[in-house]
Amino acid sequence: MSETISPLPTGLLPDEASPEWLNRGDNAWQLTAAALVGLQSVPGLVILYGSMVKKKWAVNSAFMALYAFAAVLICWVLWAHQLSFGDKPMGIMGRPNVLAVTQKYLLEQVHEKMIPQADYVFYQFVFAAITVILLGGSLLGRMNFYAWMIFVPLWLTFSYTVGAYMIWDKGFFSEYIIDFSGGYVIHLSSGVAGFTAAYWVGPRHQNDRQHFPPNNIIHMLAGAGFLWMGWSGFNGGSPLAANEITSLAVLNTHLCTATSLLVWMFFDLIFYEKSSVIGAVQGMMTGLVCITPAAGIVDSWAAMLMGVLAGSIPWYTMMVLHKKSAFFQRVDDTLGVFHTHAVAGLLGGLSSGIFAKPNLVKMFYNLESSKQGPGLLYSIINQDDIVHFHEGFKQMGWQIAGAIFIAAWNIVVTSLICLFVRQIVALKMHEDDLEIGDDAVHGEEAYALWGDGQRHRPLRSLTPKIPAIFRRR
Repeated sequence: MSETISPLPTGLLPDEASPEWLNRGDNAWQLTAAALVGLQSVPGLVILYGSMVKKKWAVNSAFMALYAFAAVLICWVLWAHQLSFGDKPMGIMGRPNVLAVTQKYLLEQVHEKMIPQADYVFYQFVFAAITVILLGGSLLGRMNFYAWMIFVPLWLTFSYTVGAYMIWDKGFFSEYIIDFSGGYVIHLSSGVAGFTAAYWVGPRHQNDRQHFPPNNIIHMLAGAGFLWMGWSGFNGGSPLAANEITSLAVLNTHLCTATSLLVWMFFDLIFYEKSSVIGAVQGMMTGLVCITPAAGIVDSWAAMLMGVLAGSIPWYTMMVLHKKSAFFQRVDDTLGVFHTHAVAGLLGGLSSGIFAKPNLVKMFYNLESSKQGPGLLYSIINQDDIVHFHEGFKQMGWQIAGAIFIAAWNIVVTSLICLFVRQIVALKMHEDDLEIGDDAVHGEEAYALWGDGQRHRPLRSLTPKIPAIFRRR
């Protein structure tokens, strides 16, 4: 009996299903990379945040991450992607395009790459989403959830999009700064913005700030695992193709991360005589962040050296400097996002300016229109007709200038957003709610059965008196 070949669906021609410019391997990898980055947030950071905080804040912390992921997606597709990567410049951002949600736009080719715009829109969305969620790590355990609902779309629109446009797309720094996958756009911005927002929101309840143990370390490790493995897509997706730069970026990502984790653990052993699981997770995070701006444009030995820096310098700022500095003590950064992301992101950006290898930079960037590289190290040891001594110092200057711009922009814009939001709703929960936690805020508890289902008496925020929710402090 002969087999019958099913025809293509009505109205779908072979060239329409797979146009000549589309590379199926690149397309498949880009969708996979985007999915891996998405898994870093949901369920990765949802689990990590819900487990790394005190038991009474597990639901609220996880819910803040889940809400941000959903809200950013809608805002990103409707306007934020065009503000970040729009074809028509509008000062420090792109111009919104109402046609960006149509089939005509989403199925177009992305510049000279062999993937459709829909891939790029989704990949950049998961970057934007995880940036906002990382920022939220500084605010856990006290920010009014209604204030967070307003803050997320505003910060995405007026802060994140500007950084993405200025460094990654057509902005002033885009032809000069090396930021392979978001050391500045994502991590430096989230760390600085989180610390700034934490200042305006105010500290947690005094008891929480003094004693804030994780409620489930095993689940915390599961969330951290999603982050680590998902970073293969985070850095591996940046070339927008399944090529040799992609492979190098993935390998370097894991080498730097493992090195940083071990260095952080050894510092804990030396100074505290115990290896901390939480410390290991922090070291893992700083390694992932540090390699991000350099993943595909440095040699593997440099990636491991960056891991040593990532496991030691943020350890010092978090475990020593933070405890001695009145400035750091004044601001309640719940999960230490400033150290794990701002410090590590800055360290990675500066390291990129030192270790960027000329031929790898040339492979990743289109040097006919861009002026990135070489790294300072190679400009010193390899002076020839291609690499000149002064070029490395010039690159370091651009790396520093870009860091200053991102930090300053996020401090100013995040402050303005917080000041605006508090005119509408209190940035911080009521003191009574802070004492109770999840049950007071959401009417739910993460581990209600462990307490035989006991519930606290309803507080003011659970009654029908809606104006109490929006009362300004």
